Formats: sequence, C-alpha cells, structure tokens
Amino acid sequence: MTDRPQGLRRGLTQYGDPEFALYLRRSFARSTGLSDAMLERPIVGIVTSPSELNNCHRTMGELVEAVRRGVLAAGGLPLAFPTISLGEPFLHPTSLYLRNLMAIDVEEMLRAQPLDAAVLVGGCDKTVPAQLMGAASTELPVVQLVVGPMATGRHRGERLGACTDCRRFWARYRAGELDEAEIRAVEGRLAVTAGTCPVMGTASTMACLAEALGVALPGSAAIPAVHADRLRIAEATGALATRLVGSGRSLRTIVSQESLENAMRVLLALSGSTNAVVHLAAIAGRLGLRFDLRELDALSETTPVLVDLKPTGQGYMEDFFAAGGMPAVLRELAPFLHLDVPTIDGRTLAQVLTEPLGEPVDRAVIRPFSDPVSPVGGLVALFGSLAPEGAILKRAAATPALFEHEGRAVVFASLEDLARRIDDPDLEVEPHDVLVLQNAGPASPARMPEAGHLPIPKKLARAGVKDMVRISDARMSGTAFGTVVLHVAPDAASGGPLALVRSGDRIRLSVRERRLDLLVEEDELGRRREAWRPPETPVRGWARLWQQEILQAPEGCDLAFLRGPLRTR
Repeated sequence: MTDRPQGLRRGLTQYGDPEFALYLRRSFARSTGLSDAMLERPIVGIVTSPSELNNCHRTMGELVEAVRRGVLAAGGLPLAFPTISLGEPFLHPTSLYLRNLMAIDVEEMLRAQPLDAAVLVGGCDKTVPAQLMGAASTELPVVQLVVGPMATGRHRGERLGACTDCRRFWARYRAGELDEAEIRAVEGRLAVTAGTCPVMGTASTMACLAEALGVALPGSAAIPAVHADRLRIAEATGALATRLVGSGRSLRTIVSQESLENAMRVLLALSGSTNAVVHLAAIAGRLGLRFDLRELDALSETTPVLVDLKPTGQGYMEDFFAAGGMPAVLRELAPFLHLDVPTIDGRTLAQVLTEPLGEPVDRAVIRPFSDPVSPVGGLVALFGSLAPEGAILKRAAATPALFEHEGRAVVFASLEDLARRIDDPDLEVEPHDVLVLQNAGPASPARMPEAGHLPIPKKLARAGVKDMVRISDARMSGTAFGTVVLHVAPDAASGGPLALVRSGDRIRLSVRERRLDLLVEEDELGRRREAWRPPETPVRGWARLWQQEILQAPEGCDLAFLRGPLRTR
C-alpha cells in the first residue's frame, strides 16, 4: 500500500501555495455538483477514445457508464476523460504513425491529473497498444477494457466479417469474378455493428494479449461489443480498478519477462496478427523488457495453433467467445506457460485457471493440444542478407508451396510507384516472381502502413494466380493472408539492404532455414549503396520528431527516447 495523497489532494497544480491549489481545485470540482462526500473518494480515471470517425468505439458511451457503476459501487469517484482516437481506416498515412502520439497523450494525462487508478477503454487496432504503452510508462494502477468485436453480417447466405472477407471479395473483384453491383452489396454487409473486426485481426489479437499479460479481467477479450456481458465486464472492471487504489500494482509490477513469454505463446497459438509483434515489442521496450525475434521464432516451433478463426481458419470472434474464449486457450497452453505470474486482480495465472469454465469448450473452434490446427505456431522470423535485423512471415496465412522459393524481383520503389504500375498490362511480371515494395517502413514518409499485402497484379489475378511471394518493410493487416514477408529491418529508408534491390535481382526465401537473402554480389551492392540517399527530414511537428526518434520494427517502432531502461530481472 502507499501513503501518497489520494483523490483531489493528489498532484496539486503548482501555484507556490499547496493549500490554495487544493482550495481552488475543490471549488471548481464542486461547480460540477459533486457532494463533499464524493469529493473525498479516491478518483478512478476512465480513459476514453471515442470519435465519430471511429466506428469501432461507437459503444464507448455505454461502456463508460457501466464502468462508472462499478467504480461508484466500490467506493470510488469515476471521472472520464478523452484522448486521441485512432480509427484504423480513417487515418492518413497510417494509424501506426499516430500510435506513439496517442501513447504520449495517455501517459501524460495519467500523470498530470489527480488519479488514483484508471480504466483504459479502447479497442481499434492501435488503440490498445497505445494505451498500454502509455500506462506502462507510469506507476498508476490500470485495468484494460476493450470494446469487443462486432457481429458478422450476411451475404447470399454466407457469414461475412470485416476485414478478411472484404479482402477475399476484393480479390475476386480484381480477378473479374464479381461485378460492380455485387462488390457494392458486399461493401454494405461486411461491417454491420459497432465493434472491432470480428476475426483474429490486430484488434482481437491485442485484446487477447492484454488478457494473457494479466492486465485485463479473465474472459474479457472476446465478448462481442453488442453483448450484455460486455457491459457486465465493464462494471466489474470499474470495481477492480477502485480496489487497486493504493495497491502499488502497476503494469510494471504485473508484466514481467515471463508474462511477455506467455503473451508470445498465446500470439502463436491464436495465429494472431503480425502487427502484434510490433506492439508487444513496443510495450516490452516501455517496461525495460527484452523482446527478441529469435526467441519468438523458437517458441513458434513448440507452440501449436489451437484456434480455428479467420483469416487463417473458418470461425469468427463470436464463435471464439461462445467456444470458451481466452480462458479455454490458456488452459490448453498451461503446460507451456509461466503460471506463477501475477495478474491485475491479485491472483496468479495458476489461480485464475482454477476457475471452472461456464460451458463445454467447442473443439471445432478451440482445438485440444493433442489435435491442433497446426503443430507449430502461426508466425516465423526470418534473417539473412536482405533482413539482417529480421523480418516476419505469417506462415499460417501463407501458401506452403512458396515456403522454399527463389525468384526474380519485381521492385516498386514506393507506394505511389506501386499504385501506378501494379495493374499496368505491360508490367513485366510472372507468377514465380517476387514482388518487392521499398520505402514503406517506419523511417519512410509512408510511416509503415498496412501495405505489405501487395495486390496480385490484375493480369495475373485474372489468369488465376492466387498468391505470390511479397516482401516489404511495411506491415500487413491482421485480417489479411498470403505469403507476405513483412517488417524487413533495417527498412529501405534507413539504408537497409531492401533499399538496394533492383528489378531482375534474385531473391531466395527459405522458411525451413529461416532465411531471406538477396543473391547479388557484394561489389555491386557497394556501388548501389554509394548512390543511395536518405529521405528528407520533415521541417516541423510530429513528423519531424517521429523521423528523428523512430526505431525499427524489431524494437516496436517506438520513439527511442520513450523506451525504459533494461531491467536486470
């Protein structure tokens, strides 16, 4: 427990007179109509991120009211406040570019205001990572609450969900299999409720990892956004946050190297989003923990895929919730997890897992360890002359026939170059070629968008080509699929080997050997390196700070000055 001041007495505004500061603060607080009794309670902040440009968070008002109930019932004073909202499809150039800015917003508001604990309410892809990154840089007790996944829609008797199915239908449209009228009909049926994407994309993956890290209530990750249980878990989260007041139980005391390893196991078992690799690395960096791509790869060889959901399987998040959700997955993984790690409610993970599941586990969705979807994890790390610091491939979403592949590079120097030439009928490209996108990494003006899932050139798509090896320093949506090598580090804009690739070069991919190599003589690469020039540094604002401080993907694409000192334990 701590003897620090609580409630309105905490973190007084500096006027040179603490008694005056408290007097003035109480005066303004009383203007809101709160009673003296309420103003004596500990304050639980409710960090919100709603926006009319963020459909994922449309239910946030109801969630905040449910959190309020829990806080009030437990004896706290709930006070909600907004931060930046990151609506994935509404941001330019990419939501990742603003994730770190939101993390700064969250951190500074948690520090600046008189809060004794807080509930972080978010959901859309970069929101939960930003909230956890910000909170990890403080000593405040916090609990994560996600908004939950949306329900599926229907089209001609088939269930649809954003955005795996949107990519599938768009590929069919590009291949000439669907006309304009049908693709527009599909457009209106992909996202039919509030909530995050209803597949195991980035938002759902991060919700599950928050639960695996022990910073969200057990069973909270998969509850649908429009389900009554979502409001009940919000109320319970508010009550828990109030009980944490004075406990000293912050993310730094909860999340350890062992917790991080548990989360990596869960990511692999879920066949979760490649984006989660970047976000886990960033959260780890804030906490002074190690995140090593080689360790992730080693864990992948002993961690089976247990969850059969899109984009790599058949089901949706509403099926995952009904099947038993994260508690069922954690029980299957228990022999490989560190069970003595603490969780936010004071119990160890082992104690949490003694709670009985409410219903039998649906083994069509959450497979037993003895009969997995795949005997190995969904992600692998690659290294080699093209990716000295590493790259990521989601093998669960890739074509096995392309795992061992050598092909001719077809290079696009930028996103603009890609958009201009990918569907040019005169583009020199064959099915066995390797599509390469440069200058879409964290240090580029593009700021590492989800552009790594390069479209199959239209002339090949219409000839029936479904997949090709694609390589970039960009990211890929967690809802996407294909043989796509991502996060190549160092990125092209930093002068990494990816910047030196030219059309016609030979590239070799070997998943078996975990290699990604550019088969070009060193003297030729030296000549190209001498001719390379970095992008111009922006003159002002967030773009300039980003350019000066951004780290590479293996370090989470955080800003260098925001990382914490490495922990010895």
